[in-house]
Amino acid sequence: MAARTKSGKDRPSYRCTECGWTTVKWLGRCPECQAWGTVEEYGAPAVRTTAAGRVSTAALPIGQVDGRQATARSTGVDELDRVLGGGLVPGAVVLLAGEPGVGKSTLLLDVAAKAANEEHRTLYVTGEESASQVRLRADRIGALSEHLYLAAETDLSAVLGHLDEVKPSLLVLDSVQTVASPEIDGAPGGMAQVREVAGALIRASKERGMSTLLVGHVTKDGAIAGPRLLEHLVDVVLHFEGDRHARLRLVRGVKNRYGATDEVGCFELHDEGITGLADPSGLFLTRRAEPVPGTCLTVTLEGRRPLVAEVQALTVDSQIPSPRRTTSGLETSRVSMMLAVLEQRGRISALGKRDIYSATVGGVKLSEPAADLAIALALASAASDTPLPKNLVAIGEVGLAGEVRRVTGVQRRLAEAHRLGFTHALVPGDPGKVPPGMKVLEVADMGDALRVLPRSRRAPKAEEPSG
Repeated sequence: MAARTKSGKDRPSYRCTECGWTTVKWLGRCPECQAWGTVEEYGAPAVRTTAAGRVSTAALPIGQVDGRQATARSTGVDELDRVLGGGLVPGAVVLLAGEPGVGKSTLLLDVAAKAANEEHRTLYVTGEESASQVRLRADRIGALSEHLYLAAETDLSAVLGHLDEVKPSLLVLDSVQTVASPEIDGAPGGMAQVREVAGALIRASKERGMSTLLVGHVTKDGAIAGPRLLEHLVDVVLHFEGDRHARLRLVRGVKNRYGATDEVGCFELHDEGITGLADPSGLFLTRRAEPVPGTCLTVTLEGRRPLVAEVQALTVDSQIPSPRRTTSGLETSRVSMMLAVLEQRGRISALGKRDIYSATVGGVKLSEPAADLAIALALASAASDTPLPKNLVAIGEVGLAGEVRRVTGVQRRLAEAHRLGFTHALVPGDPGKVPPGMKVLEVADMGDALRVLPRSRRAPKAEEPSG
């Protein structure tokens, strides 16, 4: 009680100079005597200082600090090592977030089994499933190891007890929103609980030199659920992306204190588990003996990795007053913009009254402007029912004036296309060094780009400009 009284005296107070009424906050009018402008502050908060304490470790010149303690250890999954910057650093805390059912638990169970050995034990703690359910998944994907320990816990103190008993080098917690501390009020997954659980595990990781992988839930908008402070506390933040109806999965680095944040890992999810894809471009292509109208290939950059992707378009006569515009894997706004550019700058008037369907192959999502030229050529090819030349890729951003603008990484894109056997490319001006044996046509606007489309009997006639 004495401590409360003292702290109360330390707080600033306000008093009415007319009647002596006191309050803890300022008011323009005294509620007691109804006088205006008479409430004034009296007393001042005590000045608090923190005394110097005993240091845990002495400060050293930075050149004398042993950097070997931060050497990354491979997870056994090459694609995940690529995103992490070489592997898991001892004491590092990694947050992996993704939508339900995308494959987070499958990936981390595979990582936990491959990273476990005689010198480095792995502890897998599940708070969403029972231990028997995780065992069934491990049997299905072949993630069994004598040095992989499994526990089903939702209590933070029990998780810390398992750490003392197992002494793992790697901890996998699935998920951080299901574990709660009995000392903190609130339901599991609340802001206070998530902050306490994450803080306790981060302290344990730094003290033990133990790498930690935390699974995080996401909101409806795709952002990581819980306080934003969680992303600042951890060392690495990864997003696990992918359409549950497609095989492709992408692990994208958002934050990484030990490596670059523009790396992307590609995985294929199947019945036997999840495997890394060192060369995923084959998933986004359709192999045909002869070219088909309405298809065009482009090279997109996912982080620093070039991927060859196929854009498809189909136009049919509309049976309703308002023609349909359906997209899959493409941004609807960019497809609509390409339709407007083709009609106004390319003089293709048949698109406005037809149903138009556009999509990508393999579930890849193309959102960068470098795919504009491929989208426009696919739409023009579908409208004229004329296929583009074989082994052709199109790279470039298209502006509203019909100009084809330069994009980043043209040389890397051309090198990837050449590696896969493509011999011709449409690119903006000044592409830089061209791979030997590859023919590159520089185009300045949509008029130049549409000249690669052969004339056909069913092609719509171009409108002659008036005057």
